[in-house]
Amino acid sequence: MALRRAIAALLLALVPAAVARADGLLVLAGSSLTDALREVAESWRADGGGEVALSFGASGDLARQIEHGAPADLFFPADEESMDRVARAGLVDEASRRDVLSNRLVVIVPADSKARVASAAEVASFERVALANPESVPAGIYAREWLRRAGAWEKASAKVIPLLDARATLAAVAEGHAPVGIVFATDASSTDRARVALEVPREATPPIAYPLAVLRRSRDPRARELAEFLVAPAALRVYERHGFAVLPRR
Repeated sequence: MALRRAIAALLLALVPAAVARADGLLVLAGSSLTDALREVAESWRADGGGEVALSFGASGDLARQIEHGAPADLFFPADEESMDRVARAGLVDEASRRDVLSNRLVVIVPADSKARVASAAEVASFERVALANPESVPAGIYAREWLRRAGAWEKASAKVIPLLDARATLAAVAEGHAPVGIVFATDASSTDRARVALEVPREATPPIAYPLAVLRRSRDPRARELAEFLVAPAALRVYERHGFAVLPRR
């Protein structure tokens, strides 16, 4: 019970602020993009592009916000399904859509943990397993599929602590609330309070892609300019420095 209260408090602290229109462009983006996208947005401002507000969260939650009228200009989720969902609602400018980045999963443990993890089966052997909600959050969905393919999901599922997103999962492990977790590699690199115990092979998960698109309700003529800025060579170098893989333009 104490663990559940601690996790709940952690979640409340990490829930993103409600989306509201700022004086400028608004980008809704998956939480794993937090550090890299903030850096790119600062370059946009410094180059005279104007104000841009960033709202980060679980991609599925952001898709729901868009469906319910969030006044956003661009969407940059951590999975195709969240973008597809918004597109099916007729809210995406399809001509602007492109897959930009990829990522990979890693298994993490607290930095001072002596635990060794060599397989999905060993992840399932822990008493608790921190995951972004595997029913709705990309990092958790990808992690569930890896465990399922490895035959470890049935055992692991009863031990899962479902969290808001990959950043909340990272925090749960870094703070010692969970002995093991699965997050994106880019999230794991953002702290020294958790260490990578296992890198999940890319081929062991469904393809991980981060699509970017302008939303049709945007009325700001700079939205397309910002979309191009976010995939320009300088921005792509920032993403790579933060651990993302850049996908070839198609």
